[in-house]
Amino acid sequence: MHSMKALCTGKTRLIAAFINFPKPLVAVVNGPAVGMGVTMLAHYDVVYASDKATFHTPFVRLGLVAEGCSSYTFPLLMGMGKAAEVLLFGKKMTAREACDGGLVTEVLPHTGLHQVWPRIQEYARLPPNTLRTVKEMMRIHGRETLHKVNTMEMEYLKKASRSEEALSGIMNVFAKKSRL
Repeated sequence: MHSMKALCTGKTRLIAAFINFPKPLVAVVNGPAVGMGVTMLAHYDVVYASDKATFHTPFVRLGLVAEGCSSYTFPLLMGMGKAAEVLLFGKKMTAREACDGGLVTEVLPHTGLHQVWPRIQEYARLPPNTLRTVKEMMRIHGRETLHKVNTMEMEYLKKASRSEEALSGIMNVFAKKSRL
């Protein structure tokens, strides 16, 4: 019990750091993203993905609940129906689907993904104080809500992690891996 509380506290702080981060955040995804690796992408300012990248949130199958503020950010980005497919039913998204849903900014060919780095280096040369100011202007209105959602999701996650459904879901994952 104590270890789950510590894990949730650590996750709450990590997501809070993303919510509060003053500089632009850019992600480059070149393979499978799962769970929190997907949900935290909604806090990035720009997300580039390889056409081979996938995005999967199997929380419910594991008897767990969504985190990373995704219960709030995914419906805003994708609409309620797409967010439900992803968060409730664990639909694995391709990079194109994630882009169409607003989670990914641009999909690039896997073999040409390296071409994104000069663009990112160019972004890094922009006036830093102006970048921070514009990001603050864009993000300030939803920050308080995101912090509340982050806290709420972690409370639900603590409860869910102690449930029989979570124990069963996690045991099923290990059982499948042992059969491989």
